[in-house]
Amino acid sequence: MALSSYISMSLCSSSLSMMNRNISAKSSVKSLSLSNIQSNSSKIQFHKSFFGGSRISLSPNLSSNSSSVVHKKFSGVRASWLATSQIASSVFAVGTTAVLPFYTLMVVAPKAELTKKSMESGIPYIVLGVLYAYLLYLSWTPDTLKYMFSSKYMLPELSGIAKMFSSEMTLASAWIHLLVVDLFAARQVFKDGLENEIETRHSVSLCLLFCPVGVVSHFVTKALTNSSSSTSKSNS
Repeated sequence: MALSSYISMSLCSSSLSMMNRNISAKSSVKSLSLSNIQSNSSKIQFHKSFFGGSRISLSPNLSSNSSSVVHKKFSGVRASWLATSQIASSVFAVGTTAVLPFYTLMVVAPKAELTKKSMESGIPYIVLGVLYAYLLYLSWTPDTLKYMFSSKYMLPELSGIAKMFSSEMTLASAWIHLLVVDLFAARQVFKDGLENEIETRHSVSLCLLFCPVGVVSHFVTKALTNSSSSTSKSNS
């Protein structure tokens, strides 16, 4: 009898130990699964209620992913904007610097052979034309023609032109356009002055910044020179 009771007690103790091992194994598996779920960018929320007991809800943790995506997009836009701004600034500086030697020669040494040969060359216009075409290509958008011909009569309007020139790239291309036109007008003034022996240094200087004023100044200077020369001839 004592032997049977001893055997039954040992069996009970072994079964209890087996049950404890199973429970601890299940709890470890649950903790591992919960940690895996939480590592997969999900949030585990425990809701306790006095009447309904407790429940577990899973919500995806999208804040980190969404913030990283937004940061990547913002950094990409910022990088592209910086690249565009740098290109516009560089071409602006190159174009402005490229025309200054020609104006300097026309003002400082208008009758020198170097000045005459330089103003006969078409290289500066080709270089500036290529820069202008490059900036025009970069600044062109599907809305460019709409801004240029925004009126119902397909004519330019000031509001549309203002929107078009809100971009730095468009402004830089317009500046290169002005440099080409101004230099060409200054060359025409310079050559006309050499042919007719008219002072052109003041008119050429005005063409650099105020081209229409420089052209008008040249015509006024030419008229005054011709009138004074005719007067002197009549007096003689």
